[in-house]
Amino acid sequence: MLVARHSIERGSVIEADDLARVQLSADPALKPVAASEFDRVVGQRAAMDISAGGMLTPGAFTAEVVPGASESVVGVALTPAQAPGLALRYGDKVRVVVTPAQGDDLPAGTPLSNDATIVGVHTSEETGQTVVDLLVPKADAAVLATRIATGNIALILDSRER
Repeated sequence: MLVARHSIERGSVIEADDLARVQLSADPALKPVAASEFDRVVGQRAAMDISAGGMLTPGAFTAEVVPGASESVVGVALTPAQAPGLALRYGDKVRVVVTPAQGDDLPAGTPLSNDATIVGVHTSEETGQTVVDLLVPKADAAVLATRIATGNIALILDSRER
């Protein structure tokens, strides 16, 4: 089967020297990628972060480029009060909702929001905030980035049902 020689970052192109062929007795439930698939995997992109020594599975790589030609990735640093308590994951569908500034009245009607898909999540070592990378249509990116810059936003996790 195929394993990562070293850590491979999500989105990076998988090169031949990133992979090793190994023989392991693995539980069939793991669905590892066979070593014979080496040439098919090289040149694909990592669909997720792959740890050094990690076994490749069919979902670990893709031909898809993120962001695509009509998409952008916008980052947002969130405090615990701005995000759900559940762990956010790659592929989650979310909405970024504009919230009133502290002391302002609640707006009438439905608040402004943007739909997005999570393509990355990590914790900032400097601030301790959760940093979320959001995939959005290119046409929405500037407006969303401007809304995020105010700090007056909340992230809503929508259904994980696929």
